[in-house]
Amino acid sequence: MMPSAKLLNSRIFKGLSLLLPLTLAGAIVSPTYSQTAQPRTLSVRSDIQEADSKTGIVTARGNVQINYPARQIQATAAQAQYFSRERRIILSGDVYVLQQGNSLRGETVTYLIDEGRFIALPDNPGQVESVYLVAPEQDAAAQSAIGPTPPASRTAP
Repeated sequence: MMPSAKLLNSRIFKGLSLLLPLTLAGAIVSPTYSQTAQPRTLSVRSDIQEADSKTGIVTARGNVQINYPARQIQATAAQAQYFSRERRIILSGDVYVLQQGNSLRGETVTYLIDEGRFIALPDNPGQVESVYLVAPEQDAAAQSAIGPTPPASRTAP
């Protein structure tokens, strides 16, 4: 069945006919990575983003969501600033970071990318909260290093 002349001349059909080759080219020429080399993608989603090429600072504001699969990091905040030259990220405003099941909450959290280190500061007054997963074998090793738990003492009536 041949499309009608009216359909062939329509803007929608022309737009689709231009997109189809690009879509197919993207599917055929998509980049591939060797199994040993992992892509180091850090993705940021937010309501607003600004980038300053002179300073190398990228600022994201509003409902910020960060995903860094290479380090298994997910984070949310009100604002994030990525300082590309210093290779650090400063998250601020009700920050929540999740990495391999461990979590961190604070008002401001700085992530030093090259060191893989977090620095968390609370809101004044307030505290920072961290929750760590302890593997059963680590818990057992800690208990054996401390020694056996003394039995509960009984008092005679």
